[in-house]
Amino acid sequence: MSTGLQFPAPQRHASGQSQTAVRFFLLACGAFGFATLLAVGLATLFGRPALRPRFLVPPSFVIATLLLIAGSIALSKAVAAVRREKQRAFRQWLLVALCAGTLFMGVQGYGLYWLLPAHRAAGDASLGATSFVLMLAALHALHLSVAVLFLAFITTRAQANRYDHEYFWGVNVCAWFWHALGIAWLFVLLVLAIATTHGVTV
Repeated sequence: MSTGLQFPAPQRHASGQSQTAVRFFLLACGAFGFATLLAVGLATLFGRPALRPRFLVPPSFVIATLLLIAGSIALSKAVAAVRREKQRAFRQWLLVALCAGTLFMGVQGYGLYWLLPAHRAAGDASLGATSFVLMLAALHALHLSVAVLFLAFITTRAQANRYDHEYFWGVNVCAWFWHALGIAWLFVLLVLAIATTHGVTV
């Protein structure tokens, strides 16, 4: 006797959205894992100065700035490519931007480690410029981590042919978010320059 109820057969393969989610998760984990290994490797290889009588800018911040500029240029190229329906160039520029963001996180992580004094008493934690600059740089690094997650999501969807010359709103928002973080980083560099030129103590 049939009840008239029909149940859908279980699917053997993941749906397109599930595959996109898995790719995004793997891509994001890979980016953050590589950035962490890079930061630890730089810290192990170069270490940090034991004594700093005055505030010094971490040398790695110069490389981080160049990586941020490279990511911004790559995202601008990606937006221009998708507008002209050049899908291959679009995906390649997204990957370049993602690599630049991943390297930025690793180099920035080492820069934050470099800013931490090797020896400091508990009562001295709030003195000097280092704590303020460290806070600014750490906040920027956290925001850029969100940007890298956003970029990994956009890159994953681009590999699944979700964007074309008519629909690329998410790519545009991601690019503008990255550019805004670049402007914020220029503000952090300005604070660093002021602290360095005025001989602020650590």
